[in-house]
Amino acid sequence: MACHHDLAGDSYDTAFTVDASRVTFGRGCLREVGDRAAALGVTRVALFSDPVVAQLEVFATALGALRAAGLDVVPYTDVHVEPTDQSFRQAIDFATGTKADGYVSVGGGSVIDTAKAANLYATHPAGFLDYVNAPIGAGVAVPGPLRPHIACPTTSGTGSEVTGIAIFDLLEMHAKTGIAAPALRPTEALVDPDSTDTLPGPVVACSGLDVLSHALESYTARPYRRRAAPPRPTQRPMSQGANPWSDLGSREALRLLGKYLTRAVADASDREARERVMWAATLAGIAFGNAGVHLPHAMSYAVAGQVRRYHPDGYPGTEPLVPHGMAVILNAPAAFSVTAASDPVRHLEAARILGADVLDAVAADDAGDILSDHLVDIMRAVTMPNGLSGVGYSSADAATLADGALPQQRLLSNAPLQVDHTLLTDTFRHAMRYW
Repeated sequence: MACHHDLAGDSYDTAFTVDASRVTFGRGCLREVGDRAAALGVTRVALFSDPVVAQLEVFATALGALRAAGLDVVPYTDVHVEPTDQSFRQAIDFATGTKADGYVSVGGGSVIDTAKAANLYATHPAGFLDYVNAPIGAGVAVPGPLRPHIACPTTSGTGSEVTGIAIFDLLEMHAKTGIAAPALRPTEALVDPDSTDTLPGPVVACSGLDVLSHALESYTARPYRRRAAPPRPTQRPMSQGANPWSDLGSREALRLLGKYLTRAVADASDREARERVMWAATLAGIAFGNAGVHLPHAMSYAVAGQVRRYHPDGYPGTEPLVPHGMAVILNAPAAFSVTAASDPVRHLEAARILGADVLDAVAADDAGDILSDHLVDIMRAVTMPNGLSGVGYSSADAATLADGALPQQRLLSNAPLQVDHTLLTDTFRHAMRYW
């Protein structure tokens, strides 16, 4: 077991583990899905999508490729955008009944996460909260491998195609939670930038800002050498903290986003920008799948779970909704102002890679302000709401939002500083308005 001891006798890890799905990236690669599923030995495919994507050419392409490979395909197109425990259960019932021996997901993170959950419970049946992260669920270990799953993202954002994480709203708690296990990581990812050519600008903005925070949070997470050594090497968590592998993906994702995100949002015909943002999403997904995210994401689950009336442009339906990437980025400037003190040099370097002017900056004094201000500039450039007040919250909600974020211990323990209810409340309050 790789570990060392500090003077107090606590045992810390000295090694990190690299996990990743097989990734195929490039325009037109979605047409490979049939051949790749057949090569995995799949004969009966549960094809997951949502009602909007199911009407698009991208879904028809995947369906046609699977059938051309001689596979029996059973579509499930009722995935709920921003999934709930109820929508997960419906998908699990479907998967259990189809007896599929493989899964293909075509859609955004909601679709990919739903397919992960359906695959898990259909393969290893259990009580619904058994696999859910503690302290909300029991956090029971997944007992073995799942069926093959090929994830085909149609948004440049969540990175779900390369992570072992499935997120959903637990309706009775009005909060997001999830399941995290290496077994959930898709077997393969087919990342086809053609899939994003028709995305509305607001969707590209929200998903791209999720990518940005994935990269920033992975880069600034508690270093893996400051994480307690696991009882056994095979129990090392996926959220193992910042490490040299995750740093590579985080830095390149930040560079790409600083150069291409605003272009990708502003002009759907800018194929270069949309392709680069898609690649950044995959890189950041690989990074946070091996390092983990922290404060902005933990806070976002409360923001999305407690929304009362807000519904954004460019998203289907009329029900209250704060898209995941929006819920994350609205907290990010306030959160990184707080975390900067833990490693000012690293926070300032992140700001520089994103494109901020750091000339003459003194890291210890300026890092938090420079990174926070640059994030606000990016938010304004892609027309995000002005902090949490822009989606219907006020300072009076800060403590209740903190109540909703505090159970996200898997994320909060990955932050580079100790997080308690008071810190969360203060950070939510600071996130209410930025300009």
